[in-house]
Amino acid sequence: MNLLIQNIIGQLKEVQTGKIWIGGSFESKLNQLNEAQVFKRPFENVHSVAEILSHLTLWRMETILKIKTGKGSRTDDCEENWLTNDHLETIGWDKLKSDYDNSLTVLIDLIKDKDDGFLNQEYYDTDFKGDYPYSFVLNGMLHHDIYHLGQLGLIIKLLKEKK
Repeated sequence: MNLLIQNIIGQLKEVQTGKIWIGGSFESKLNQLNEAQVFKRPFENVHSVAEILSHLTLWRMETILKIKTGKGSRTDDCEENWLTNDHLETIGWDKLKSDYDNSLTVLIDLIKDKDDGFLNQEYYDTDFKGDYPYSFVLNGMLHHDIYHLGQLGLIIKLLKEKK
């Protein structure tokens, strides 16, 4: 039985493309922007939309690695955690967005058939330096997405006000 895993999957999908109680999903927010806007920082010390999506993709891919191997490889201070806009512009918005979307598909495909007992199995978390149940990282992914979804809302509002 995997009711808990299906619940996590449902929440991850809702935050990305659904109609959520807290407001707009990633899809609805990102559809408000053109390619030039996603690389703009509204202020020097505020991340761009592209920087946030790249950051989210890194940690989603790290979660996929943890599920596949039982151990992560990245820490919060790794260079890839916050790539610069200059670097991200060379990758391009289409590729960044595609990688972001694909990482969710891969994560869901990886866990969709697992039994709920999987959530109690442990992996080694390189960043937190210890063994944690997979429920920690999967729920953490959801929390991380929601946290940055709020940031996107503020960034988009600031970008529109600066016009």
